[in-house]
Amino acid sequence: MLVNGVPAGFFSSSKGLRQGDPLSPYLFVMGMEVLSVLITRAVEGGFISWCSIWQAASGLKINLDKSEVIPIGEVEEVNEMAVEIGCRVRQLSAVYLGLPLGAPNKATSVWDGVEEKVRRRLALWKRQYISKGGRITLIKSTLTSMPLYQMSLFRMPKSVARRLEKLQRDFLWGGANGEKTAHLVKWEVMCADKEKGGLGLRKLACLNKALLHKWIWRFARAKEDLWKKVLEAKYGQEDFGWRTRKANGVFGVGVWKEILKESDWCWENMVFKVEKDNKIRFWTDPWNATVEEMWDQNFGQDGWNLRILRAFNDWELDTVGNLLDVLREPRVTLEEDSVIWKEGRDGLFRVKRAYSVLASPIVAEFPNSNIWVDRVPTKIAFFAWEAAWRKVLTLDRLQRRGWQFPNCCFLCGCEEEMINHILIHCTVVRIL
Repeated sequence: MLVNGVPAGFFSSSKGLRQGDPLSPYLFVMGMEVLSVLITRAVEGGFISWCSIWQAASGLKINLDKSEVIPIGEVEEVNEMAVEIGCRVRQLSAVYLGLPLGAPNKATSVWDGVEEKVRRRLALWKRQYISKGGRITLIKSTLTSMPLYQMSLFRMPKSVARRLEKLQRDFLWGGANGEKTAHLVKWEVMCADKEKGGLGLRKLACLNKALLHKWIWRFARAKEDLWKKVLEAKYGQEDFGWRTRKANGVFGVGVWKEILKESDWCWENMVFKVEKDNKIRFWTDPWNATVEEMWDQNFGQDGWNLRILRAFNDWELDTVGNLLDVLREPRVTLEEDSVIWKEGRDGLFRVKRAYSVLASPIVAEFPNSNIWVDRVPTKIAFFAWEAAWRKVLTLDRLQRRGWQFPNCCFLCGCEEEMINHILIHCTVVRIL
């Protein structure tokens, strides 16, 4: 062991490392390296196998009856390999880590499993036991847990999004005995934030786009990540490595092709943060130079070394003067260039914020603070929300829907039954 760069002799330890000591990770790595070498030697000597090590460490045993070998491409003697291992051979497509493997990513059949899970969770028989407030909570939990994982990587077909949204609407507005009832509020309104008068639900198409845009953002921000290197090796780079080249024709992986289709909107909402800089085109054609080329570190205390191609016209002098004023303050640093999300307060991409921009939220004044109160049961808050939008099925609204009967308040019998009358102005209600 080196102490201050000088080899030292053996020393005895009197106490162990306490929890949180910065030397703890290094001690773990040292022990792990020695144990790895010993296990490798034992495996090479034929004394133990990796499967037996795993079984001994975990206390579990691999069930070969449930194990399968899935060849990718043409694999020689795959059947003999399966017999040797003791499992079966299966062809693509399959499900791996909860995602479809080998299936056409554009096919609606890829989403059959997700749709079936949502149908089971939002079974119509549950409506007779759950209030409207409970239904909203169940819809939100279902949307968060089930399709979100797959939506973060694959483009959802419009037909699948429409079916899933219809499942949610039917579950929310359906009757307790399974009969169909009127959907009182538009889906666009329900998908708005509670501050804007909605229920905080989400449009699946917009949410899917926001989740896919995050990959464009991550690719531009990542530096040495393995997944980025794989995409760069397959597609190549453009624009100083901020993005990959577009995959045309049959070349490329379908998943990344679909993600690249959403890149234009994402780049429209990103700006560059100039630092070092050797990755940003500061000028447009015909200069096509980078900031690094225009920055002279030997020019005084560092400054702009502008090389002008031609003399300016009289009407261009004011524009050039404004440009020089802008360039007076910025200074190039040694940090790497980066991208900034324009819609984020801290310059970072947020799926929630991206969804808000994509969904074009409704601009409306709504008394949400008087409706969604913590101690008020959700079913009562939901009724208040319906009343605030004047969507409660009072007699005047039933007449608008084609029902033929006289409109008279059943409490006071004096005036027509309208939402404001039945909740505020009715003399019987005032007494209650």
